[in-house]
Amino acid sequence: MKILIKGAHVLQPDYSTGVADIAVTDDVITAVGEVPADFAADYIIDGKDRFAVPGLVNAHTHASMTLLRSYADDMELMDWLNNRIWPVEAKMVENDIRMGARLALVEMIKGGTTAYADMYGPCMEAVAEETLSAGVRGILSRGLIGFAPTAMKSLAENVELYRNYHGAGDGLITIMLGVHAPYTCPPEFCREAAKVSAEHGINVHIHMSETQAEIQQIQEQYGKRPFQYIEETGLFDRPSIAAHCVWLDDADIAMMKEKSIAPVHNPGSNMKLASGVSPVPKLLESGVQVALGTDGASSNNNLDMLEEIRLAAMLHKVHELNPLAVPAAEALKMGTEYGAKALLLDRTGRLQAGWKADIVLYDMNRPEWCPRHDLVSLLVYSANSSSADTVLCNGKVLMEKGELKTLDEEKVLFEANACAMDLISRG
Repeated sequence: MKILIKGAHVLQPDYSTGVADIAVTDDVITAVGEVPADFAADYIIDGKDRFAVPGLVNAHTHASMTLLRSYADDMELMDWLNNRIWPVEAKMVENDIRMGARLALVEMIKGGTTAYADMYGPCMEAVAEETLSAGVRGILSRGLIGFAPTAMKSLAENVELYRNYHGAGDGLITIMLGVHAPYTCPPEFCREAAKVSAEHGINVHIHMSETQAEIQQIQEQYGKRPFQYIEETGLFDRPSIAAHCVWLDDADIAMMKEKSIAPVHNPGSNMKLASGVSPVPKLLESGVQVALGTDGASSNNNLDMLEEIRLAAMLHKVHELNPLAVPAAEALKMGTEYGAKALLLDRTGRLQAGWKADIVLYDMNRPEWCPRHDLVSLLVYSANSSSADTVLCNGKVLMEKGELKTLDEEKVLFEANACAMDLISRG
């Protein structure tokens, strides 16, 4: 399939912008700018008054938690988890997981997200199937609570998920090992998970240093900070993504550089749960590329990556009292290129020849896009996700002119709401 996007304003790899055509052959961008004269497009997309950027990358979320959006708000993290979220999650069955994922996929595509890293479970096979059907990139892991009676069974399920789905859908699906957090995974479980990670070559997705209470708990239990605790179990011997990373010291940051641990900043969730502010400017200055994630829709409460990009640019300015702390272009990189690198997505996160055709066109025929002094600034500080007009992932059109092509939006919203109400009502 050959697709030609004509006359769009294109975000170049150096973050300059200019009007250009984009040629796509199958799953790859074959030209940006001068399109070969013999390029015969099977399908043409009018890019006039559209801003073309790489697909957004949500590097940490819990997709099926969309069913719990607005269910439990304005609470402290551990109270929220122990007394509201975990009890209702224990009632979830496969259809709940499936419907929650389907709702999340509608929301993400509508906002311009083409790749997401999800930690949830059980029944992550259903999430993989829904992701393949929707046509986006899913970096999936089965969430593992190490102190649960079923911990080893869940670990085996994660391995089985890897065997059955890693690389599925022409590489759309990647499977990681979802070790939940230091405070839910004791040393013996972490060491066993590290063995599994090494044996099967499965990279790790984990929550790290989210709250001050977590730091205190791990220090009291093990006499060391969370990063040192996890590193000594061997879990960081493979490339890892570490969600939150709010309370870091210099030794933590040095370890992240040494061990290829990619931090995933979740500004919306961290603000709402009052977890704190991740030292993102310091991480960036240290040469650590920071990815962005929404976290789950029950602690954010949306999966709007463009909002996370804006929050990343704004939060650190006021926290550091420095308007240059995270510029617009850097925040956008965190939500695209840096996220793709953190998830080890090959040739993803830029619009250039030879890279994957994950492309979002934002409609600039809207008042918040006028006047057009600086398109990157407008996207980050002015626009909202409803500007997303057309979305391609892996060269396939998932949405055009606001209409989803792979999902029935009206049906999904109706069924997901019914599913959520049924879930809450169960005894």
